[in-house]
Amino acid sequence: MSVQLNPYLNFRDDARQAMEFYQSVFGGTLDVSTFEEFGAAQDPAEKDLVMHAQLRGDHGVVFMASDTPRSMEFRRGTDMNMSLSGDDEALLRGWFDRLSDGGSVAMPLEKAPWGDVFGMCVDRFGVNWLVNVAGRDAGG
Repeated sequence: MSVQLNPYLNFRDDARQAMEFYQSVFGGTLDVSTFEEFGAAQDPAEKDLVMHAQLRGDHGVVFMASDTPRSMEFRRGTDMNMSLSGDDEALLRGWFDRLSDGGSVAMPLEKAPWGDVFGMCVDRFGVNWLVNVAGRDAGG
């Protein structure tokens, strides 16, 4: 079992262009999924925006990004999250609970449209955390 910690960048309408630029810098493989692909587009004008992108660059560089829908606040300077992902559900749930203690839960850890368990919280210092438990057995 393993866990990874990756930076997660937020953009407003230009995540795809940014991630394509970063791929030109770091090389590697870029995977991009839109809000429409996951049935999560609340505004038809945002259906082609990036719900999740992951760059697996050369030399071990890995980071993720998404567009922030208009229904959510977006301010430069608050456009970064820490993302924990792995397959050890007990470990990741424990970390999620400890990180949100004294902070707030923005989205509880629960089954996500892509099949994993996913949640978001803000710790007591204002740091945004995304937690994803991968695997077909993940289910809460």
